[in-house]
Amino acid sequence: MSITSALAGALSGLSATSRQAEILSSNVANATTPGYARRQVSLGAAVLAGTGQGVQILGVTRDVDSHLLGERRIAQAGGGDRDVRAGFLSRLEKALGTPDSAGSLAARLAAFDQSLVEAAGRPESQPRLGTIATTARSLIDGLAAASKEIQSARATADRRIGEEVGKLNATLGQLHELNVELRSFTGAGRDVSALLDERQRLIDQVAAIVPVREIPRDLNQIALFTVGGAPLLEGSASVIGFSPTHTITPEMTQALGGLSGITINGRPYDTAGSASPILGGTLGALFAVRDEMAVTAQGQLDAVARDLVERFSAPGVDPTLAPGAPGLFTDAGLAFNPLDEVGLAARLRLNPLADPAQGGELFRLRDGLGAVTEGPPGNGSILQALHEALTAARPLSSTAFTAGNRSFAALTGDLLSDASARRLSAQSEQTFAAAKLATLTDLEAQDGIDTDREMQELLVIEKNYAANAKVIQAAAEMIDILIRLDR
Repeated sequence: MSITSALAGALSGLSATSRQAEILSSNVANATTPGYARRQVSLGAAVLAGTGQGVQILGVTRDVDSHLLGERRIAQAGGGDRDVRAGFLSRLEKALGTPDSAGSLAARLAAFDQSLVEAAGRPESQPRLGTIATTARSLIDGLAAASKEIQSARATADRRIGEEVGKLNATLGQLHELNVELRSFTGAGRDVSALLDERQRLIDQVAAIVPVREIPRDLNQIALFTVGGAPLLEGSASVIGFSPTHTITPEMTQALGGLSGITINGRPYDTAGSASPILGGTLGALFAVRDEMAVTAQGQLDAVARDLVERFSAPGVDPTLAPGAPGLFTDAGLAFNPLDEVGLAARLRLNPLADPAQGGELFRLRDGLGAVTEGPPGNGSILQALHEALTAARPLSSTAFTAGNRSFAALTGDLLSDASARRLSAQSEQTFAAAKLATLTDLEAQDGIDTDREMQELLVIEKNYAANAKVIQAAAEMIDILIRLDR
């Protein structure tokens, strides 16, 4: 080997070790940076005309476990899904109230029941009749407040869907731009590690909204599809379409055209059921809240309201009522139409004939809603009939609950217990999803940057650098000797 070859080899060694030190320092500096993947320099022997010419840098590689990364993204999407669902069910339970909380439906019902008992014991007492009206209005207010909260949750979910779709479109556009840059930089042989880190961070954002699968393409390109198979990024970025609705009422559904679904590149996709490609992340969970979970909750609430109306308008409860006339509880002041159950909980009103706040008279609670004049003050038969109507076990007209005979208190208890059971189940799933995500995140971190190992490698790089420098020093001394010999 000539001195020139030795000098060239040592110089290439210095260049390689310098690059290794640069990458290693970047690893240490970004040990806690989200999305940053550990880099390492790939080296190979430099050969010219069959003769070794030192070392060459083949490139910089990122140390990423693709399988673990994909599983972590699926878990991340699942965690977001469970968080949204559990959040709604907690909100629903709070709106209905637990039996031991003041202002709950159970507490309002107990107060109304007690007022009927007390008034039946002393039917001549105007304050006790007034308490019936007050507690009846309180029960109506409780049902209306719960209905309003459910529709507010639907409106919130609809607004968040719009935000998530906007974020999704923006992120997919950025990913497309990165794909273009990566194609250009890779073709030019430039280091694209930083661009790959940024792309991984952006894909993580998409994965929180919709679970995705990343498919590699040539020249560091990728394609993104939802786990359900819908295209998000294939050559160009897909455009997700959604139209927010500012005000939502119980009657509005996606099936009837009142609420927007979702489109991908103009093609409509299901947002529920096994055919939906967007399930598993926050986007799918928000659609589930808006179109399924909240609708089911509203249906159960309306079933409770319907049972309340029908109990007090049943034949024999108030003999003064004309056929078809509304009972103590009305649908916005009118008789209830069995074909118009949806949203009834928000439309309940106390019959204006017995409501002083609407110009009615309290004596009609005792003497009957159809009474023209005040009857004997000691007659409590109708008040007793009202109480029996409230507490009697009767079949349900609505299909929102399982069939069977129930008192109104039992029906309300079913409503509250069902909400609590679903909330507990959702929180259990939320805890499991969070634990799974934490486990996969920890596993991913273990494959990340170990600063102790990086420091050990730095010592090796330092020794290699010193050895190459020593070769250069020796070559320089040899050249000096040759120069002196020529003199």
